[in-house]
Amino acid sequence: MAKQLIASVKIQIPGGQATPAPPVGTALGRFGINLGQFVQQVNEKTRDANGMLVPVVVHVFNDRSFKFEVKSPPAAELLKKAAGIIKGSGVPNREKVGKVTWAQVEEIAKVKFRDLNARDLEHAKRIIEGTARSMGIVVED
Repeated sequence: MAKQLIASVKIQIPGGQATPAPPVGTALGRFGINLGQFVQQVNEKTRDANGMLVPVVVHVFNDRSFKFEVKSPPAAELLKKAAGIIKGSGVPNREKVGKVTWAQVEEIAKVKFRDLNARDLEHAKRIIEGTARSMGIVVED
């Protein structure tokens, strides 16, 4: 009997610091997979993210096995880290909370490129710039 996919679950986990507690336990516990094994494998793969939220897509099969893929951190998280701020602006068109350089935007675009819907690096940089603008972060030369 072949494996059959029964669910795909998307969750955001702190890199290298996942635990079987919520959100992991509540999202995956109902499928009966071994949470300890899952947490150990995810922490191994995301150790370099070191606490930054990382999206993980978990595919659960009918024999309670699983496979997962780790995506790149959200652009907002990378921008907050680059700008050195805790959160974005509540009123981004009037209140600016931080600044990033074009070099930082390009670096973030390179990290996010495989997860973005962009045909080249220039378009990826424009997507990241738009995210920065909507967070109240100024992109300067």
